[in-house]
Amino acid sequence: MSVKINIPSYMKSLTNNMEVAEMNGNTVGECLNHLIEQFPGVGKRLFSKKDNLFENIIISVNGESAYPKQLAKPVKDGDELNIIFIIGGG
Repeated sequence: MSVKINIPSYMKSLTNNMEVAEMNGNTVGECLNHLIEQFPGVGKRLFSKKDNLFENIIISVNGESAYPKQLAKPVKDGDELNIIFIIGGG
């Protein structure tokens, strides 16, 4: 099963400037884990602890937010994931 992960610009230096990575997995979490296996530096930008995304990271599947159980969200062949970095402030 191939799922496309769109790599945000601030992470491209960690993926050899790759814009889209195709990974296998049945859930968002499995796909992200495969991405981290291939590009270990990405994990430090996504996860605060094992299996916990940073609070300012949102994953969308085919344009729809996977929140609140982002990592457990099922994916299927041809789905597209986006890693969205939320900027807060006031």
